[in-house]
Amino acid sequence: MSSIFEFAEACLYRNDIDEKLTLTHRAMQLLREDRLQLAASAPALPIDDVSFPARPLLLPPRAMPNRKLTTPEGVAAFFHAIGHVEFVAIYLAWDLLYRFRDLPEQFYRDWLRVADEEAQHFALIREHLRAMSVDYGDLPAHGGLWEHATDTAGHLLARLALVPRCMEARGLDVTPALIEKFRRAGDSQSVAILTRILTDEVGHVELGSYWFKFVCREQGLEPEDEYRRLLDQFYKGGRPKGPFNRELRIQAGFSAAELDWLER
Repeated sequence: MSSIFEFAEACLYRNDIDEKLTLTHRAMQLLREDRLQLAASAPALPIDDVSFPARPLLLPPRAMPNRKLTTPEGVAAFFHAIGHVEFVAIYLAWDLLYRFRDLPEQFYRDWLRVADEEAQHFALIREHLRAMSVDYGDLPAHGGLWEHATDTAGHLLARLALVPRCMEARGLDVTPALIEKFRRAGDSQSVAILTRILTDEVGHVELGSYWFKFVCREQGLEPEDEYRRLLDQFYKGGRPKGPFNRELRIQAGFSAAELDWLER
């Protein structure tokens, strides 16, 4: 494979986990070496045909068991849930650069870097789980994350609003408190993993903000108005729930007006 779109298609439409990680890292290596083609030669395949592994069992959010971080089983279940989020995030990054064409080359470079970092996050968590005698797929997982992609398969601005600027941005709100919980418990390994993820996710949300505003300008739209309109149209359940980490969200490209609207 020599094209970023060939790598994307393999990662999206094959379901082997280890192959997906290997291909993602290989694509990133070729990009760094300036040996990866960034032009598409074939149209995108249907998003409904994207292939996921047979495990974990996917459940509706309300059917997910409660996780308490006060027990080893609860910590393992928590990291399994985070691992699933990071695994789906690999798909989300690949699908974003695969499904939407005729954008500047930097768009494809940016989202391949995101896919590569999400793959690194997943590998870190998988190793952490295995140290707790659990592997990814052993426990059930949230079944609704991919819906953000299928719901926005034909709408780039909606995808950017819902995935990096909504789903991923939620991590900026909740992860600092989780890091503090593990720090108080003396779990330095968990602290290190979550800190690494949080640091990278700020950058991912910032890229989402940058490209959302870029596309809005290209289409003659006002970004703050369009963000509110798209969340009202596409976000299930009204609008995202707070509290919101204003400091990290502003660092990641949110405006004060957007945060004021979310908090109202």
